Amino acid sequence: MPKTEWSIQEIARLAGTTSRTLRHYGEIGLLPPSRIAANGYRHYDSAALVRLQRILLLRELGLGLPQIADVLNAGAGRAGGEAAALETHLALLREEQSRLARQIASVESTITALRGGEKPMAENMFDGFDHTQYKEEVEERWGRQAYADSDRWWRGMSDAERVEWQQRVSDLGRDWIAAAESGVDPASAEAQELARRHVAWLTGIPGTPAAVPGGDVKAYVIGLGDMYVADPRFGANYATSDGGTRGAEFVRDALRIYAEAEL
Repeated sequence: MPKTEWSIQEIARLAGTTSRTLRHYGEIGLLPPSRIAANGYRHYDSAALVRLQRILLLRELGLGLPQIADVLNAGAGRAGGEAAALETHLALLREEQSRLARQIASVESTITALRGGEKPMAENMFDGFDHTQYKEEVEERWGRQAYADSDRWWRGMSDAERVEWQQRVSDLGRDWIAAAESGVDPASAEAQELARRHVAWLTGIPGTPAAVPGGDVKAYVIGLGDMYVADPRFGANYATSDGGTRGAEFVRDALRIYAEAEL
């Protein structure tokens, strides 16, 4: 007879997580146990397993726990239920799979060329790195000229300049996360130096309000900080190991302090 119930330890092992994490999900109402035995042990049925799968998928897509709860609650009671929701997740995962496959092929091509003493093919180096994915959003927020200027700037870069710029972004994100996880104060010298680097990076991108002479850089920087917390797509860039929005909130607070004092 197929198994219909699992203990919290079994679920933790199957899902590659911890009993502590599952208990936390239960405490905040995200994944309540299907049954609590007389001895206090938590047990989960197949419906709970499906819900946990959705939670883990949404975490992989960069959503924090409050946003995941909103998504799960919004879909409750809809026709098709969990299966329909999982089809949406599957479509997103396939898009990401395709993008990652193109990135892998791009990097492999570069490695092969470098090891063979050849120059990498520029047209192959950035497949999967889609700088146009936010085109409509940029145009809506800051106008068509803003996107046109930034797109022209990106396309005008040499291969080496693009690699250097991407490394700069990666280093900045890594340093933000490390500072957030170390628990430093957003007003500390360390955090404020990161904020200075962040603003310097923003002002170097043509088309943004930060790069336009006379633009309201202060309002732009503060607004971006708020967006990092409100929009999980961007907040995921600053996600700490414990998940949630703590990293993005740290960046937001440090940027606001810097903007109020320096801009």
